[in-house]
Amino acid sequence: MDSERVLLLREALAQSDWVQRTRDFARTLRRVPEPGRLLLVGTPQDEPWHLAAHLDDEARFADLPQLSPTLVRWSPPADAPAHLAVTMSRLESASRRETVFVVAPDAAPEGLLERVADARRVGATVMSIDSGDEELGSLVHNRLLVPPDAHRRLVVPPSALTDIDVTLDIDTVSHLVSVAAGEDARAPSVRDRIARLLDRISGPAPRR
Repeated sequence: MDSERVLLLREALAQSDWVQRTRDFARTLRRVPEPGRLLLVGTPQDEPWHLAAHLDDEARFADLPQLSPTLVRWSPPADAPAHLAVTMSRLESASRRETVFVVAPDAAPEGLLERVADARRVGATVMSIDSGDEELGSLVHNRLLVPPDAHRRLVVPPSALTDIDVTLDIDTVSHLVSVAAGEDARAPSVRDRIARLLDRISGPAPRR
């Protein structure tokens, strides 16, 4: 999902509390003190590649280098480039100045829970987007809970601005968080940005 579609999605969700929830969550991400201190990790079955890429984009676009995450991986191949070869041992050296950001569509394995608990014990901030793992939830400071049936409870009013399907899942919420993380208080509002987007789509009016 590209940033333009995320803006349209946010407009569709404007009447729910998800836009504000993702903004509040992203505000904590923006407090990471410096580059290299945001440690992003998933489960062995689902590494958050797309979220890492989107946060990296937002870091550049918004000039917030601290948002560029270190993707922590379970089993990177031996020939992986350095930025894609960071192993789980990186969590073991987490410090109080760092944020551990867990994305867990499925249950967090014991090895991840142990490392997260150790990171919290030394003072690291722990955040998660997850589907309801109780053990993980007991360890985090800031959490976005996205249960498997979240989309069934979402009421989206008809909108003339979008024809996209609104499916609320962890991937969608991750996209909302990445866009919110790059927002600046001085930036145009979502509605202004969507208006500009629609102007680009429609193009200039034909001359008479």
